[in-house]
Amino acid sequence: MVARPFTTTNQLLGALPPDVLARLSSRLHPFTLTIKQTLAAPDMPVEAVYFVESGWISLLTSLDDGTQAEVGLIGREGMAGFSLLFGVDTSYVEAMVQGTGKALRMEAGTFRRALEEEPAFKRMLLRYCEAMMAQITQTAACNGRHDLEQRLARWLLMTHDRAESDELQMTHEFLGLMLCVYRPSITVVANTLQRAGMIRSSRGRITIVDRVALENTACDCYASVTRRFAETMGREKQSTVCKHTANSVA
Repeated sequence: MVARPFTTTNQLLGALPPDVLARLSSRLHPFTLTIKQTLAAPDMPVEAVYFVESGWISLLTSLDDGTQAEVGLIGREGMAGFSLLFGVDTSYVEAMVQGTGKALRMEAGTFRRALEEEPAFKRMLLRYCEAMMAQITQTAACNGRHDLEQRLARWLLMTHDRAESDELQMTHEFLGLMLCVYRPSITVVANTLQRAGMIRSSRGRITIVDRVALENTACDCYASVTRRFAETMGREKQSTVCKHTANSVA
């Protein structure tokens, strides 16, 4: 029997030694990410982890008044459900899909066993969690200290990195939720960025027009977190292929 190739664009999995990935591949199952889908809920058992291949997931925390704020963003550089890595079976935040795409799903019990059996897998995920801690920490500081124009530019850049498209499907109301401000404030700042030629904003859609200008507008938080990911995770691998006897996953 000829082995079929296993292909993944998830950069965590792609950075693993080929033999480790080959052993894990049969435990990873294709999963479709749909907009507004909740993958983990606060104080609820984490049923699985998700290695993102396309699209993106927001980590949301809830406040006493019932509102939510985004504290983290996950794309194909990472995974959702990482509380299991530390032996915690429940999630503190909500993991919600904000950009449709695909992921590879691994059941919680299978994931725990894989951590025990594959030390290289566990080491890679621990390094990723350190990088995510930098993103979450910097996001908290940024939301408390920087002006809205800088914060919106930072968030658009982070989303652009994960969307693999210049066109982002999102409303001003959604952006207000992500950045903890009211929608009219987002509209004012988005209009400013549009007049400067950085973005084009229309109903339910924002198009990145001048990324370089957007990077110059964003605060240093975007570059700081990007550097931390590079330092912690090393050179990102866009895809990897290994041979095994299971079905291929695209």
